[in-house]
Amino acid sequence: MKNKETVRAGYNAIANAYLATRKPDSEDVRLLDELVQRLPRGARVLDAGCGAGVPVAQYLSRYFDVVGVDFAEAQLQLARQLVPQAQFVCQDLTELSFPDATIDAICSYYAIIHIPRKEHEAILNDFYRLLKPSGLALLCLGADDLEDDIVEDYLGARMYWSHYDAETNLGMIKACGFELIWSKIVADATSPGSGHLFVLIQKKPA
Repeated sequence: MKNKETVRAGYNAIANAYLATRKPDSEDVRLLDELVQRLPRGARVLDAGCGAGVPVAQYLSRYFDVVGVDFAEAQLQLARQLVPQAQFVCQDLTELSFPDATIDAICSYYAIIHIPRKEHEAILNDFYRLLKPSGLALLCLGADDLEDDIVEDYLGARMYWSHYDAETNLGMIKACGFELIWSKIVADATSPGSGHLFVLIQKKPA
């Protein structure tokens, strides 16, 4: 709970500063085209940990019915202003309340890595529950082993990270029942020299 509040307070405090780091032409944003190419127009897409909605929800909402969830209200206020065509809801990623099998795709960038890693498998299982058969998930996970890390000054606020290494994450994805379509390491624009594991995964067909 303490770490969760560190993340919430941190992202509330740095809402504008973090938004300024998000670039529309970065490699992680280009990966969104994987969903655009694979999903029908108007598909229902969940942006899990949407932040200010830019650039992920902003880009995806050109093609899809997007709902974004985040637990940092300052981020959601920005998202509603910047991406009025999408819907934004205040929810915790560990307590999503959407019905089973109602989402065509889930996109989660730089969110799961701020949740204690012992909870990551439960989050993946919940994503599996939410997705329709053959539904897709484009996720950002850890590339290296980091159990608990507090940085005192991340863009001016305290911030918490926790994640497994890439091999462990890929094993966990398989254990949750997903099919791995591809995985790749993408450099972190806000932290030179580090990177994250991005995966495109799919729920089994009915």
